[in-house]
Amino acid sequence: MRIENPDERSFYEIECAKQNWSVRQLQRQVASSLYERLALSRDKDEVMRLAQEGQTIEKPTDILKNPLTLEFLGLREESVYTESKLESAIISKMQQFLLEMGKGFLFEARQKRFTFDEQHFFVDLVFYNRLLRCYVLIDLKTDRLSHQDLGQMQMYVNYFDRYVRLDDERPTIGILLCKEKNDALVELTLPADANIYAQQYALYLPDKQLLQQKLKQWIEEEEMKEE
Repeated sequence: MRIENPDERSFYEIECAKQNWSVRQLQRQVASSLYERLALSRDKDEVMRLAQEGQTIEKPTDILKNPLTLEFLGLREESVYTESKLESAIISKMQQFLLEMGKGFLFEARQKRFTFDEQHFFVDLVFYNRLLRCYVLIDLKTDRLSHQDLGQMQMYVNYFDRYVRLDDERPTIGILLCKEKNDALVELTLPADANIYAQQYALYLPDKQLLQQKLKQWIEEEEMKEE
């Protein structure tokens, strides 16, 4: 694989064996910097765990990547496209999208309708994660994320938790897949215990060297805090 970092190499070896990736799938995951994107979404201890165990799915944040990479959709970064076009592109490339989302995801529906107080609402994409044993709702946003978007997702999650999920299932996860987000806005809008996450997506493969530098810098900063 021509990967010099032993931790990164170990991660790909474990994941390739566990998930039975084809050569093409492995090449894509390495090219998309899956290891670095997962590592940058975790704390220092969990970064070490990636090298020892691969990607473990035990809590909602384990499915997050920084960023989610959708280069396989073939959409141009500079072009104007709508949320419906983005959704249609994902549906047409569902196998690749599931690979990018990670372990345990099952696709249930697009534009899932539910009715409340005689009003119809539609969730863009509904998935189920069999490892977390919960629904995962995804809303697509091609513009800057707003507090109204966050409030809407909170309502979707509340509905699924109260009327759809079974007693033995875990709480529903909501993900706003957006082109641009403001972490301060997300933190201010959502309650501290909200099971909702704003995640940016990219339409091109990330710069691997840049991500490696960011990861190295972040680990060094964490080690300095511990001293």
